[in-house]
Amino acid sequence: MDILLLIQAVIMGIVEGITEFLPISSTGYLILSADLMGFWTKDKVDLFIVVVQLGAILAVIYDYWGRLWQALTGLVTGKSDVMSNPRQLGLSLIIATIPVMLIGFTFADEIKTYLFNPITVAIMLIIGGLLIFYVENRPKTIIANEAEDVSFKTALKIGLFQCLALIPGTSRSGATIIGALWLGVSRKASAEFSFFLGIPVIIGAGLLDLLKHHEVLTNSEDWLVLGVGTVVSFIVALLCIRWLVAWVSRRDFKIFAWLRIITGIVVLVAAWGFGYQFAG
Repeated sequence: MDILLLIQAVIMGIVEGITEFLPISSTGYLILSADLMGFWTKDKVDLFIVVVQLGAILAVIYDYWGRLWQALTGLVTGKSDVMSNPRQLGLSLIIATIPVMLIGFTFADEIKTYLFNPITVAIMLIIGGLLIFYVENRPKTIIANEAEDVSFKTALKIGLFQCLALIPGTSRSGATIIGALWLGVSRKASAEFSFFLGIPVIIGAGLLDLLKHHEVLTNSEDWLVLGVGTVVSFIVALLCIRWLVAWVSRRDFKIFAWLRIITGIVVLVAAWGFGYQFAG
């Protein structure tokens, strides 16, 4: 058993759990972390990065089970509560999921082949940071205070924003949260809608990638490494979700914009200024 490999898997799980729901690109930071640590082979890293996100999204299901169950039963029964509209939430999530499912499943292999590299991540981190500043400085009119209030039209637009996150470094959470804010959804509702929207996308992508590329895991140790990373990401994400909701209820996202831009610049300087050769 390679203890160093397990320690690296734990670190990767921590990175995923912290970054998945922040607008800073969990995939981007996972790619950079794996490259800096020399973690695993490229084909195993590519699979790990997609599958480890299942742990983080299971934390959302655990933490929001009550509201998610209401949304699911609302879809089946067609009923809504007096104080909220869980059926509309369920339908909005389905509508918002369609664009990224169509594009992601069609071009998944091409995206991993050509865009899963540190330079792409660095460029998109910087561009995303600048977009956060732009959206945060725009005047806003709130059209939805809760995730259950997001209309079908708004949900479709958020779903189109989510497609940008297929490019590593963009951030699925960042694209959906900032897109929702741009459209007039409240901060809290933007964050929670983004959490919920990640459930079908991340589960679908993770299981599909595991089904298509499971042969790269050649022994029980490989599966253990993947399992450790996934469990750690679940635990860490569970600790981070409520903190993020509390944060966005009181503050803006500009600190994350600075983090994205600084990280992107450091990576580009390392690549071009000092000739650092990235493994990816």
